[in-house]
Amino acid sequence: MPNSLLFIPDISGFTHFVQNTEVEHSQHVISELLEVLINANTQNLQLAEIEGDALFFYKENEVPSQEKLLAQIETMFTAFYSHLKLLEKNRICPCNACATAPNLKLKIIAHCGDLQFITVQEEHKPFGQSVIEIHRLLKNSIESDNYALLSEELLKIIGLSSTYKSKLYSFLDSKDTYDDKEIRYSFSEIDNNKLKLNPFETPKIVDFNCSASIILQKNFETSASQLLEYITNYSYRHYWVKGVDKFEYNPDEVTRLGTGHVCVIDGKRLNFTTVTKKANIGEIVYGEYTTDVPIDAIYQFFIMTPISEKKCKLTVEIYPKAKSLLNKLILSLFMKRATIKSLQTSINNLEAFILQGGIKEGLESAQASSHENP
Repeated sequence: MPNSLLFIPDISGFTHFVQNTEVEHSQHVISELLEVLINANTQNLQLAEIEGDALFFYKENEVPSQEKLLAQIETMFTAFYSHLKLLEKNRICPCNACATAPNLKLKIIAHCGDLQFITVQEEHKPFGQSVIEIHRLLKNSIESDNYALLSEELLKIIGLSSTYKSKLYSFLDSKDTYDDKEIRYSFSEIDNNKLKLNPFETPKIVDFNCSASIILQKNFETSASQLLEYITNYSYRHYWVKGVDKFEYNPDEVTRLGTGHVCVIDGKRLNFTTVTKKANIGEIVYGEYTTDVPIDAIYQFFIMTPISEKKCKLTVEIYPKAKSLLNKLILSLFMKRATIKSLQTSINNLEAFILQGGIKEGLESAQASSHENP
């Protein structure tokens, strides 16, 4: 009798997504979503393999009850679409990968059977007929890209009707033939409007009742969107930011509102959080702030305004926050002049980096950073 669960969450639209969007950001988005699905594993499923856009889980010698299995499926759909909503609401990057990420879908395939195992490079991997069958079920005739599919064998084990209906699920009978063998299953399309998405914090748009204390401008021979990538991709930062010993960040994460990074300067850690402020039509705004400074806080904004397809203007605005008389004194006597000098050098370094065609070196740096920042 089949007694092990096989379970595959598969991100639909992945191939189209990667082929038609910026590759690096699409990889980050898929990586984040796979992490979200792994963290949504409530049934102690074993992860056998990450298969590009899918995860292959199994539970040896045990199949969860009907209630637990349906709850597990709902939890993964909820986590997946909650994260897509976060990416949509907190997005600052205008690239196609970030803009189209909310169009991704999820399908979950569940099956059961006797499991065998083989050892490959000292790793224990599921093997056998049931493993072949669940992967065949990924290639089915269902027209939707957003559904849960349970094999007939699994339905029998958990005692679930092939036409079971609830608030979220509405299963239908179906079948497909693979290598002259018919495999029956039931599937339910998932209505995302019926999912209770997890709440997340939407950082507010920062509003200042004063002009920036420091404003610097410079034209760049690159597009506004490309300049945004040079500024927000922290693997490039050490090439152009003056005075920072090290940057710490998540290399598998696309920068968005609420994400953070750390600048280490002379052993002191400055924690920065991404924010934004109102922008004029056509402008792209990236902002960050820290409270790890001698005054109350410093906000800095990089505003990119297109001039032509391959040219843009960068405006950097600094808003220091100093409430006490002492902090105001520190700001006026020491920080403002030093900040202007450091910022001007960084902007010049950024221009030199772009003119030298630093994109190749920057990508290599990003790969190196991914090993340094696991």
